[in-house]
Amino acid sequence: MDEKKELVGVIIWTQNFDIMSNFYLNTLKLESKTIRNDFINFQWGKMKLSLAVHKDIQGSSKDKNRIMLNFEVQKIQVVYEQLLTRKVEFIRKPEDEGWGKVASFLDPDDNILQLLEIY
Repeated sequence: MDEKKELVGVIIWTQNFDIMSNFYLNTLKLESKTIRNDFINFQWGKMKLSLAVHKDIQGSSKDKNRIMLNFEVQKIQVVYEQLLTRKVEFIRKPEDEGWGKVASFLDPDDNILQLLEIY
């Protein structure tokens, strides 16, 4: 790639579209931009995050550590506590990393999501 721009989107393919879209819409409270029967798109800053059905995807993530989605937030402790009240189970509570704080949790397909508060 000769000309570098920005990464503008990520698609998470799933067979559990209803469960996944409910989690991202109602648990994480992401704002949807496009909703169809087998596709939903969210905007997070300049990034587009999409969930979609793919006929070749079966079950949950077989390697949870392969990809992690990072969501930058201003106050990680506040977001962490909000998500706890919505029954999100964290695999890593907010911890200081020197450059900022990080907390990790799983979505319904066992993809790792992280909250980042960058100093």
